[in-house]
Parts: sequence; C-alpha cells; structure tokens
Amino acid sequence: MNLSLLRHSLKTPRLLSRSVFVPPAQLASVQSDNPRRPPRTPKLPPESPNFYTARPVYYDQVASLEKAIATTRTSLKNLHLLPLPDFARQSLPALHPLWKNQQEMAMDFQDKLTTTRYRRVTGLLNQLNDYHRIANTAGHSALATGIRNIIELFESGNKAAMLARGKRKKVVLDQYGRSYTVGKRKTSAARVWMIPIQEHREQLPPDSPEVLLGLEDVPKKSTVIPATILVNNIPLNEYFPIPADRERVTRPIKAAGALGAYNVFALVRGGGTTGQSDALGHGIAKGLVAHNPGLETLFRKSKLTRRDPRMVERKKTGMAKARKRYTWVKR
Repeated sequence: MNLSLLRHSLKTPRLLSRSVFVPPAQLASVQSDNPRRPPRTPKLPPESPNFYTARPVYYDQVASLEKAIATTRTSLKNLHLLPLPDFARQSLPALHPLWKNQQEMAMDFQDKLTTTRYRRVTGLLNQLNDYHRIANTAGHSALATGIRNIIELFESGNKAAMLARGKRKKVVLDQYGRSYTVGKRKTSAARVWMIPIQEHREQLPPDSPEVLLGLEDVPKKSTVIPATILVNNIPLNEYFPIPADRERVTRPIKAAGALGAYNVFALVRGGGTTGQSDALGHGIAKGLVAHNPGLETLFRKSKLTRRDPRMVERKKTGMAKARKRYTWVKR
C-alpha cells in the first residue's frame, strides 16, 4: 500500500496561533496604564543657527558684532554723520580702548582662539569704536551709550593700569619746597633733592635815608648768591674732576637759565663717572621741571628728562669684545 497516498488523504488544515504568549507574572505590568518606557519628547530646534558649527559661541559673538555695526552704521547715516570726510575723521578725539588679550577672549568664547579669529574680532571692535567716537563727538548720548555698553564687554579688566603704564608721576614738593627725583643712566642711579635759594632782603631802619626818601624798593647792585651742588656730601668739582662730567651735570641748569637758583644734594650709586654724571643730570632735569612746569616742553624736546635706555653690550663667545673679532691668521 502506498503510504504517501494515505498521508495526502488524511491531510488536515494546520492551525496557527497569532497571539503572543505573556507569562502570568508579567500580566500586571502589561495591563497597567503606566508603561515602563516614557513617551518620547519632541526634539526642539537649537536656539542658535551656529549650533552645528564647531565654535557656536565664537560665531554668535561675531554675528552679534556685525549686526551691531550694521545697525550703528544705519543710525549714523540717518543722522547724516556718515560718510565722514577725512579731515573731519582725523579731528575726532582719540579713544584708547584696550581689548582683552587672546587668552582672555578664548576663555570667554569657551574654545581655543587662533590669531586669525582674534584679529577678526578686534577688527570688528575697532570699527565699532570708530562709530562710538563719531556718535560721542556729535552729542548723541543714547547711541554712544549703547555702543559703549557693547565695547565694555570686550575691554580688559586692567585697562587703567595698562594705560597708566609709562606715564611719569607728578613730583610733589614737600613743606619746605624741596623736590625729590631719581635719575638713571646705565647701571648708575642718583637720588636728587633740590630746593630754591631764598633771597633775604635786609631790613632798613626807619630813620635811614632810603626809607625817608621812599627808595627802599629800588633794586640795589645785584649780588651773586653761590649755589651748592653736593654729590655724596662732596662738592661737585671734587667728586667729578673731569670737566666733561661736570658739564653733563650742569647742562639742565644752564638750559633753564637757573644757574645759582637752586641748592642740589644728591646721592649717587653704581657705575662709573660717566654714568653717574648722566644720572645726576637726569635727576636735576626732572627736579627743575617739578619747580618750573613751563620747562617741560623744552626739556622734552632736548631729551633731558628722557631716560637713556642704552646699556653696555655684552661680550660674545669667540670674540675679543662685544663686536671686536680676533685677527684672522692664515698659518
């Protein structure tokens, strides 16, 4: 008997179950109203269009500066302050901003700042600062204040100290009218005290002929009052026997036309006679300016109050001196 025929004749339809088997222990969690997985929250778009760039904070700041420049330019054009002629732009009062350095801006931008990007930011800030000069000079305080608030965000915290660097402090006279200054040259330093010579008029008796005739105010024959210049408690001509050194010391006094008008006391340390004489002359020039501020322009043009920065050049290895070389010998 053929079993295959019997098998085909007894073939019944297959019953397939489409239901999912759930263990009895898990029925409570399946039937509960609060599923384990929370619903997915919708993803909001980023706040900044520069979110997908590598440096979103930097590009946001650049975009805000460019927008501020465009807005300020439009406002100045509406006020007929732009374009400005060259002669008018050159006559504007100078404002000296001190921007944050590259490291400080990198901390604000929360990323490493290259030199190219730093120059781009400072270029935009300089352009905004020019607009601030125009608005401030024209008297538009509201516009100038708005620009100033933006500029202050990028200025360095130690701006006052940096701008004051290099400015000479004003010499103040003490209760006796003395000035104290310091002069330097090479490795020498001189501390100088100067006091003007007081001319005492002799009081005439009431019964003198000059008083009776009313001639007490008539100037008499001028007398030369000797002035004293002591260097380390030694007179000038003894401390500096070389005439050239004495000329360096008295040059500021001669330029001011004040020979015999001041007593000078100085303490000099370091260096040789040339450096000490130049340092003493430098201190005397600063003291004369303290007593007579009108001499400041004259002394500045003649470079008497300028500290000479030249120093001795060091000797190099393989050379006889700083620049002298040994003679080349063939054999």
